[in-house]
Amino acid sequence: MEFKFCDIDGLVEIQPRVFKDERGYFFESYSESVFAQQGLTMQFVQDNQSFSTKGVLRGLHLQKEPFAQGKLVRVISGKVLDVVVDIRKNSKTLGKSYSVLLDSEKQNMFYVPPGFAHGFVCFEDSIFSYKCTKGYNKASESGILWNDPALKIDWQVEKPLVNTKDQELPTFEELMKTL
Repeated sequence: MEFKFCDIDGLVEIQPRVFKDERGYFFESYSESVFAQQGLTMQFVQDNQSFSTKGVLRGLHLQKEPFAQGKLVRVISGKVLDVVVDIRKNSKTLGKSYSVLLDSEKQNMFYVPPGFAHGFVCFEDSIFSYKCTKGYNKASESGILWNDPALKIDWQVEKPLVNTKDQELPTFEELMKTL
């Protein structure tokens, strides 16, 4: 596996070695020892999977402390733009966003540590998978309005399909007052 540590501390794009032949392909999507060699010693406790059609935008979601989740995300099929926003109060990149294209052809993955709001938009019908370091806790659920003008996120989709719940999330500024 190849680990690309991103400009924002804690974010890592991972490219596994994919072995292809006439029968198909094989790759190792997670290895505790390989991740530990890179300083990534998280423990995953829950796996989630969703299906979304082209144009669907989900996010920006988070869970507040003490239930904040780290996530190892990837697409099983399809292509998505994965977007995160740093909400760590003492971070030099507080309020900064970062995005990575996750593509089932590349089989790339993205590790997002606790302290980030997370969302994605589908460029095609996609199955999205993520491993979480904490289980879901409804009472700690929150997020940031996906199109908050202060964040200037380019989702690269003109009119995404966003559910009502995500349309009613607070702005970054409003969220930070509650953390």
